[in-house]
Order: sequence, then structure tokens, then C-alpha cells
Amino acid sequence: MSISERFAINEKGSGTKPMIFVHGYGCDQNMWRLVTPYFEPNFRVILYDQIGAGNSDASAFVKSKYASLQGYADDLIFICDSLELSGITVVGHSVSGMISLLAAKKRPELFEHLIMVGPSPCYLNDGAYQGGFTRDSLEELLEFLEINHRGWSSQMAPVIMGNPDRPELALELESSFCRTDPEIAHHFARTTFLSDHRPDLDGVVTPTLILQCDEDAIAPVAVGEYMKASMPNAQLALLHSEGHCPHISAPDLVAETIRSYLRAQS
Repeated sequence: MSISERFAINEKGSGTKPMIFVHGYGCDQNMWRLVTPYFEPNFRVILYDQIGAGNSDASAFVKSKYASLQGYADDLIFICDSLELSGITVVGHSVSGMISLLAAKKRPELFEHLIMVGPSPCYLNDGAYQGGFTRDSLEELLEFLEINHRGWSSQMAPVIMGNPDRPELALELESSFCRTDPEIAHHFARTTFLSDHRPDLDGVVTPTLILQCDEDAIAPVAVGEYMKASMPNAQLALLHSEGHCPHISAPDLVAETIRSYLRAQS
């Protein structure tokens, strides 16, 4: 199987500078469909499905490799090397913000900019650090997911998406969650929510934009502020938007914020 088939790689756009979009937990590349058109005139836009998601080859999922986010970061590096990319802008949603950060830490020469949408280096509260969850609440969430994947998807999608006045958004996210293999979904959730990559933040010098919604049940504003303070070359853009998926609920705002940042960096 080719790398394009393994990761369901799609390329769009008429530009030459590469821009890779990496989806978050329980999603696939289709979640970027409202944002990528803004960048296709000027970039070589590349999308892929992480192993176990979307149209990727689920048989390539190996528990030991994906027991840490570094396994997913190594996939991102592998794709970049296979496509012979350099000077890359990578846009990662949620956990994929940290996946792209780990990739940039390991191979900084590949990446020109990191754009993180709703990232979190640690979801657990720890003293003065407020990640948003207690250990007990996270374990309860993960146990519920393991026991009842469909029920978890139905209950959590509205919380994650926010925007209760637009229920169709939560329904789309719920449908995406339900399409993921339950065993892989639980494994990835445990890897995501129990990871702690705070020590990695100050080791990444790639220019970084952190997009943080001012109402996000998964990654509170304090997390974005912590990341900005911990990273040597990061900017924080606070989006006046609700939910953890602004690229679906407020794509115009997300795209324009990214474009303004990149213009200022050029």
C-alpha cells in the first residue's frame, strides 16, 4: 500500500508552499473543508487521515507505536519526508497541535510555522496549572468511552462543539466520532487525555500561533496563556467564539486569523 493510500492523502491548491492540515481526535480531514479553500490559491494544501480515522488504513494501527503522541508525530514527519516537503506550515487541531509540536521539536528544519487550534499540552489540573479536568473526571470519561462508544459520542459531541443554537454542528461531530473504530478511539483518547507535554514547550523555537476560543470546555483560556508563556516564539490569538471546533463553527474567523498571522510573519 502506498503512503497516499495508507493516510488517504489529498492535495489541493495552486501554490507551491506546503500547508498541512492535521485533524483532531475522533475526526478526519473532512473537518477542514470550510477552512482550506481560503489557502488553496496560495499554498500547496495537503490533508491526511491519521491512522484509524477516516479513510486511512486501520490495519496499520499498532498499539505500541501509538501509545504516545510521538507515534503520530513520526507519521507527520514520514509524510513530509515522503512528499519531499520543506518550509511547511502545519495547522493542527486540538491534540494534533501537540503532535505537530513534537514533530517540529524532532525535525525543526522541516517546519516554518506551527498553527495550533485549541491545543493543550496537559488536560489534567496540576497545582496552579489548570488543564480543565481532574484525574477522576478524566478516568470517568475514558471508562464511559470504553464501555459505550456510541453513548459517549452522543453525550460529548454537544459539549465539545458548543453552539447549542446550532445542533447540526454537534450532530456532525457525533457522526464523526461514531465512524471511528471503538477500540482505536479508546486507545487514542487515553493517549491524548493522559499525556503531559508541558516539558516539551520550551524546546520548540518554530514560530507558533495558538488559536484559543474564549469559551472552550476542553481547552480553557488559561491553557493557551500557559502555552504562550512557555514557548519562546509563540503568539496567542483569542477567538471570540464558542466551542472546541472553531474551524467548523467559525471557519471564516479561523481562516482570517491564520492569514493575518502569516502575512505579518512574511
